[in-house]
Amino acid sequence: MASTSTTNTVFGHLVPQTAATRIATRITTVLLGSVVLALSAKISVPVLPVPVTLQTLAVALLAAAFGARMALATVALYLVEGLSGLPVFATGGGLDYVLRPSFGFLVGYLPMAYIIGAAADRGWSKSIVKMAGVMLVADAVAFTFGFAWLLVVANVLLASGAQLPGWLAANDLVGTALRGAVLPFIGWDVLKMAFAALSVAGIWQVLRRKA
Repeated sequence: MASTSTTNTVFGHLVPQTAATRIATRITTVLLGSVVLALSAKISVPVLPVPVTLQTLAVALLAAAFGARMALATVALYLVEGLSGLPVFATGGGLDYVLRPSFGFLVGYLPMAYIIGAAADRGWSKSIVKMAGVMLVADAVAFTFGFAWLLVVANVLLASGAQLPGWLAANDLVGTALRGAVLPFIGWDVLKMAFAALSVAGIWQVLRRKA
């Protein structure tokens, strides 16, 4: 795995390279990154069963800027914060969030962050086309997790015998998962990944001018 100190990433280019400051800078950056993820979760449209948020945009931007290891650490810390009870997810936090329809997306941010971060470690964040392509693939992976988990939650609700929520069609669970976790988000996420790729490439252009 590529080192996060590589100058192929925005973080590696800007972070102080002395051993004494590097660890403190990484810890601070991961903490701030988890705050960004929490804030992006709160900017949402309350669509059922999964709200529309800016989190995939935030994950893409952070991963492209940080690289794989830092991005994974940031998303992992964010998940730990939310599952420990801090209200950093879109509608709160706590261990019961595991049974929420949107939890699959939260888990899916881990591979999404790694895929984008690994590409950034290789210098791909300097290319809009390469980065946009990688981001779309990584976003599709997150969607796969979101779809699969919503299908699991739908089956659990159906088996429980409890009153079913309005978004769940008992005779069409796959369709329910598609409509709840995939179809409403495709257009928005294509735009978000394009914006993220343009933003990171733009940062590199600014850094080159200042060099």
